[in-house]
Amino acid sequence: MQSRGVHVLRPSDGRAGLLGSMGVRFMLAGGDTGGGFSLVEHPIPPRVLAAPLHRHSREDEYSFVLEGRLGALLGDQVVYGEAGDLIFKPRGQWHTFWNAGDEPARIISPAGFERYFEQMVDLLERSAGPPDPGALGTIAAQHGLEVDRESIPRLTEEYGLRWGPPTN
Repeated sequence: MQSRGVHVLRPSDGRAGLLGSMGVRFMLAGGDTGGGFSLVEHPIPPRVLAAPLHRHSREDEYSFVLEGRLGALLGDQVVYGEAGDLIFKPRGQWHTFWNAGDEPARIISPAGFERYFEQMVDLLERSAGPPDPGALGTIAAQHGLEVDRESIPRLTEEYGLRWGPPTN
């Protein structure tokens, strides 16, 4: 086993970007760990839907809540997590999540899914307006992800949320 040495990541370190409604900070990539682990942080503004309804075919998803209050729809069940809680979303299950509080929330999700997020950030940074739905679908399919973008209006209305980039 190859030694990778000590690495300290400071709060302002790591590539950061915006994924529609939520932020992303790449903390540790699978390539840095021999493919064994990755870590991505997602800051989520208050009362914001973080993702449309979606499901993964290749990996489970985990959200560890660092601060704030996270709501999640897992199949037909709604759950809430506070700082220190872990929400497990098994592969194959339709799910979504949102900031269920009035303060910013931050989660880390070690799902080994960082390449999807990197490609999405790249696409969104290159887009002058809303990204091409075909390009979104292609990236999702490459990572075994199904996304139900038509769920966004229903979810935002049902849970009193906002969707899309922050407005200043």
